[in-house]
Amino acid sequence: MKYMEYKENLLTYEEYIGLRESVGWINFSKEQTKKALQNSLYTVAATCDNQTVGMGRLTGDGMYYLIADVIVSPAYQKRGIGRSILNMLLEYVDKETPVGGRSSIQLISEKGKEFFYEKAGFKQIPHEHCGCGMRKVIRK
Repeated sequence: MKYMEYKENLLTYEEYIGLRESVGWINFSKEQTKKALQNSLYTVAATCDNQTVGMGRLTGDGMYYLIADVIVSPAYQKRGIGRSILNMLLEYVDKETPVGGRSSIQLISEKGKEFFYEKAGFKQIPHEHCGCGMRKVIRK
């Protein structure tokens, strides 16, 4: 595999929408996307030969965190890039969690990708402490 570089907090709008399109995800409005990128706590972009091939994004308030948009371009999947991105996101939360504190990290897995996150210690819900995850989408 060619040299992979991981850039922190430099994810651009163009990279973001391009990666979402590469996996068939619907993009949000340009205004929403730019605001979301600006308000992200931490982003990771994986690049190879000056091409962005993967990304991950983290939002949160210091107690609760949401991992969003972990994407690796299909041509670069199964090479450990997604794992590296996820690990960087988790390391960020670990560094931000104070001694004596705790942080809750949540995400919505793409169907069929649950095992990827389980290998990193995530549990499917419901489980012994949590009910089902829930979601509501507002369209205009």
